[in-house]
Amino acid sequence: MIFLITLLFSTSLTYLLTPVAARLGHRLGLVDQPGGRRRHTGVIPRTGGLALFLGFLITTLLLLGLPALLPAAWAGWFPSRNDPKEIERLVALLVGGGFCVVAGFLDDRYDWRSGPQHLVQLVAGLIALTGLIFIKHVNNPLGGGFIGGEAGLPWWLVGPLTVFWFMGMMNTVNWLDGLSGLVTGVTAIMCAVLALHMIFVAQPHQLSVALLPVALLGAALGFLPFNFAPARIFMGSSGSYFLGFAIAALGIIGGARVATVMLVLGLPALEVGWLMLSRWRRGIPPSQGGRDHLHFRLFDLGISEQKIVLGYWLFCASFGAITLLLDAQIHKLIALGCLGVLAIIVLIWASRAVPVAPLKRPGEGEEGTI
Repeated sequence: MIFLITLLFSTSLTYLLTPVAARLGHRLGLVDQPGGRRRHTGVIPRTGGLALFLGFLITTLLLLGLPALLPAAWAGWFPSRNDPKEIERLVALLVGGGFCVVAGFLDDRYDWRSGPQHLVQLVAGLIALTGLIFIKHVNNPLGGGFIGGEAGLPWWLVGPLTVFWFMGMMNTVNWLDGLSGLVTGVTAIMCAVLALHMIFVAQPHQLSVALLPVALLGAALGFLPFNFAPARIFMGSSGSYFLGFAIAALGIIGGARVATVMLVLGLPALEVGWLMLSRWRRGIPPSQGGRDHLHFRLFDLGISEQKIVLGYWLFCASFGAITLLLDAQIHKLIALGCLGVLAIIVLIWASRAVPVAPLKRPGEGEEGTI
């Protein structure tokens, strides 16, 4: 019952906050004009990240405080917390998310180049690391136990690996944010898969932690009606930074479900590496914005924006379902390998079908890199 209430509350709250964020964007002049890489029509505010974050933040704070305020009979609806460090990680998630929203808001205002974006991602990873959100144990896909034994990975590797994970996820989401509703829908799918895994698959069940992806799922669903094509609001850098950070953090908080996250976001993550290599081979800075992303190439082939977005959602949801159905780590590794091969085939086909080059207009929407 509490999961359904959380979902409905977060969805409704974000749905009500989104028009307010849109009006704020118009008032502050934080809007996207059509032209260049942008093919939308009309002036659209890019302050949707504020609604996404506030919907998630308020819902999470209520989940944190209500059990102490409600009668004992009602407080029993909330699952108990079994990990004494859970609150500390939750604080790191909210602080890091708030930092990403503020930094993204400034990026939307001043159109930062890749250097400051790198710094934001690095600081976000360090916030998570100091808040005990780090990758310490990695399952051995070839057998039982963890790589490195029960002690896990050495500490000299934990820090760089964790920061790299956060920077990689934030870049993946940032680069994916090119079509209306694409990132919002993929985030909703990711959160649904994580929540279902924590509630029904993980042993022992992680019920208290599962409330976090449910709250973020509700925020994404509440924002989606305004963000799906034809969009009335964009999430902006504040939204893409926050969602990238939140996905990276929830994948670790949920028991290091890194493989689960990579199966759902495998195609977008591989495309980041593909674009970096492709641009480097053509002598173009990896941070240079352009229309050589897969979703842009498909759009330039004449496929409608809605069909491309739905296709991405179906692809991510299919591999998300695989993570829920497969138990053995080796099977997940094989599925991840198949995903990689399929993604590379799609990327090669798209690059040959639409051989475009990135735009080189000064100061236009440079993207972050890993």
